[in-house]
Amino acid sequence: MSFNHGLKPGDILSNDQIYRLFKCASQGGMRPSNEKNALVLISDHTKSLYEDWWEGDIFYYTGMGTLDDQSLDYKQNKKLAESNINGIDVYLFEVFIPKKYTFIGQMTLVDDPFPSKQLDKDNKPRRVWIFPLQLADSEAQPYLEDIDIIKKKEEYRQKNAEKKTDDDLKLHTKYVKEKPSLRQVKAHVYLRDPYIAEYAKRWAHGICQLCEQEAPFYQNDKPFLHTHHIVWLSKGGEDTIQNTIALCPNCHAKVHALDLKKDVNTLRRKVAEHLRTRALSN
Repeated sequence: MSFNHGLKPGDILSNDQIYRLFKCASQGGMRPSNEKNALVLISDHTKSLYEDWWEGDIFYYTGMGTLDDQSLDYKQNKKLAESNINGIDVYLFEVFIPKKYTFIGQMTLVDDPFPSKQLDKDNKPRRVWIFPLQLADSEAQPYLEDIDIIKKKEEYRQKNAEKKTDDDLKLHTKYVKEKPSLRQVKAHVYLRDPYIAEYAKRWAHGICQLCEQEAPFYQNDKPFLHTHHIVWLSKGGEDTIQNTIALCPNCHAKVHALDLKKDVNTLRRKVAEHLRTRALSN
């Protein structure tokens, strides 16, 4: 039987409070507690190494190990993979603001872990294991009350993307999932990949890819352009470099207001030309 931790979804704890309440390890993303027969999972969105995401009510959590290929037989990966038969209770916290841990709830592994490709801490491609988790309470929903929390997460991820070199950005775009995260914050919110957005702006070199004019102004010494999904995410478009392009604010408003086929074709052609050039340079 699960112990009475007294938490409700949305409660925000400090690292020390988690350590004292769950009697678990005080560091790391997967923290075992022998005393409480529990495994506490931390998904820290302010750090850039792991890519965890929601799709509806399923949370895809990346396993343990920061270098080289991950193993399902390694420490807490094994515990989580066997959590439906070993009796360990699994709890999830998400971090959107540094040092503030938002309690999501008790989780259940709802499908077999599957391999995926991500970059390790040395920026080398490696195999990771993804664990599909769902709230143990089938009636509960992974809502967040405050949309500003999500905005904070995106700000941290965007700042991290802006620090990357062009080569690092190019590498990251090879190892991103095609669909954006979608979670409920009193409404559905698409969480776009900041590396894709930053890459689209970089290769545009300050030029709108529709009207071919320079960005109307600079912000923080950078040309101000919007990133646009040629096939809109709301219509099933992918969050990939093949579907993302940089536009001036005027053209961005135009394509959303008019959605002209000729503009869509122009943008598709521009992306295709860039990707051909990129392939030849590799």
